Amino acid sequence: MTEQRVFNTLFLCTGNSARSQMAEALLNHMGKDRFRAYSAGSTPALSVQPLAIKLIADLGLNTSELRPKRWDEFAAPEAPQMDFIITVCDNVAGETCPVWAGHPALAHWGVPDPAKNPTDPKGFKDAWLTLRRRVELLLALPLEKLDHLAREQALRLIGKEV
Repeated sequence: MTEQRVFNTLFLCTGNSARSQMAEALLNHMGKDRFRAYSAGSTPALSVQPLAIKLIADLGLNTSELRPKRWDEFAAPEAPQMDFIITVCDNVAGETCPVWAGHPALAHWGVPDPAKNPTDPKGFKDAWLTLRRRVELLLALPLEKLDHLAREQALRLIGKEV
């Protein structure tokens, strides 16, 4: 029996307070032993948005490890090497990111920012549903059979869905 590969995935957003946190929780839950997801931001907030935490917790997903993190934490030599780096906000997609070890596949999955109206649960739910659909599409990919370029193209196409 061969051991299944685990793909490390980093979701990036400027504040790392809502969308990237939701994507991290979703992929860790839905991807189980196939993926290990992380999230970070270029300018992390002081805390995760309360409505994001509530939505994640209400759906029965683990919130204990969710905290805003600076993306430099994942560019450090001791950080896990990423296979995929996915930006979920338009602002961070335009920023100069750190140099990532191992040349991970890069993609942009822009999602409207629910934190712009932090008391509106609908914005958080809409972002959640968009991210969930994209994670489902990611999980359906035959990643082990795709080379680096094909993986990156597939990830980018997912960002155009939903």
